[in-house]
Amino acid sequence: MNPPHPALGIDYGKARIGIAATDDFGILAHPVETIPTSDPIPRISQIISQRKIKSIIIGLPIRLDGSEGSSAILVRKFANILKQTFPDIPITFIDESYTTEDAAEKLHQAGKNARQQKSIIDQAAAIEILNRWMQQLP
Repeated sequence: MNPPHPALGIDYGKARIGIAATDDFGILAHPVETIPTSDPIPRISQIISQRKIKSIIIGLPIRLDGSEGSSAILVRKFANILKQTFPDIPITFIDESYTTEDAAEKLHQAGKNARQQKSIIDQAAAIEILNRWMQQLP
């Protein structure tokens, strides 16, 4: 099996997509950027090429009862586009429950107020998604 790093973490939202990436060894995840959902594939393609991404990790919104709602359907549709565009890169879904809240709390602890968090919260949530995924790796 190929090493899974560097990996791209994606927090997909209706308006914005938070992007984060791991380092080459999977030790740390760090923010990359937030991109609009209007036409994200060209920019994601650039990021994948520049960073030599080997895995894509997407946050999947799971309801508290374990079911998937309309947001999960949108994420799965987006993931299918990624699979068609990047067929050689494995895509993994990670339950993103509370990742935005966890990210907001960490940003608050770092001294960022709600207004300061707005531009980076999606990236921070993508970091949380990658961290959860890395914790599950053998």
